[in-house]
Amino acid sequence: LGGTVDDTEMVDGCVLVDKKASMSAGGPTMMKNAKIGLIQFQLSAPKTDMESSVVVHEYTAMDRILKEEKKYIVKMIKTIVKSGCNVLLIQKSIMRDAVNDLALHFLAKKNIMVVKDIERETVDFISRTTGCIPIASIEQFTEEKLGKAELVVDDKSCRVIRITGCPTPKEGRRTVSVLVRGSSQLILDEAERSLHDALCVVRSLVKKRALVPGGAAVEMEIAQKLNVVSREIFGTDSYCVKAFAHALEIIPYTLSENAGLDPVKFVTELRNAHTKGKKNAGINVKKNKISDMLELNVVQPALVSISALSLATECVRMILKIDDIVLTM
Repeated sequence: LGGTVDDTEMVDGCVLVDKKASMSAGGPTMMKNAKIGLIQFQLSAPKTDMESSVVVHEYTAMDRILKEEKKYIVKMIKTIVKSGCNVLLIQKSIMRDAVNDLALHFLAKKNIMVVKDIERETVDFISRTTGCIPIASIEQFTEEKLGKAELVVDDKSCRVIRITGCPTPKEGRRTVSVLVRGSSQLILDEAERSLHDALCVVRSLVKKRALVPGGAAVEMEIAQKLNVVSREIFGTDSYCVKAFAHALEIIPYTLSENAGLDPVKFVTELRNAHTKGKKNAGINVKKNKISDMLELNVVQPALVSISALSLATECVRMILKIDDIVLTM
């Protein structure tokens, strides 16, 4: 949140949104040649499994408790330092604080960057991106379970943690992230939706590398061909084909209606254009007329039209196979 949509960028790595490096103890906010550890345990003094209270009557007993707590935390910090870790990601804990101020103080003295409150949903994503393995206990904290990255930096301008220069995994697919910027949450949501739609178009083109004219040209061409076929056959088949053609004309009708045009007029003009052999003719909503969609570079993935037609046809066939009456409210 912040900036404009023009500031949207692609990051070669992963981005942790609404996260920041812990600076309460003066820890670093940037780390080059990072060795990343992702822990799922607490860096704080242990507590009993059951809720209980400990009453201390002497100052010497209180001092002994504090010394034992410090000794316990120092032992864990030494294990982390021994592994060579310099960036520590701590999973969010719902039971108690995942890390206390004393642990942050010792980590800052060892120049280890700390990022707290990592969500459980992002653990798998971070592991696949950096190559680290989530660590459930301090005894398992070893160098083999650390991930790597060229740079980890706390970007204060938009409250994100950037992890870039991650190694290529065995599958050969590196992680890239798109950091969407916007001045308000509404603009961010709209930009994210538009980006998702664009990625779906690319995905459709990868699955089936073919483009067809837009502007309801495909639906009207199919409807026109079916109308011709319906006049050449007889009986109930003729009625079925004609009804299928009529159903396809709902697409240009709806497109005209949504664009604020006269749907009856434009559907009639579009039908006449396709009857004359203009296969690429479609509805030009910008100029309010029928135009050649290929000349205007208005195209869509063929997979979208194929999927819509096949799924709609399968749905109708499934309903017609029902022996009883279908009641709809």
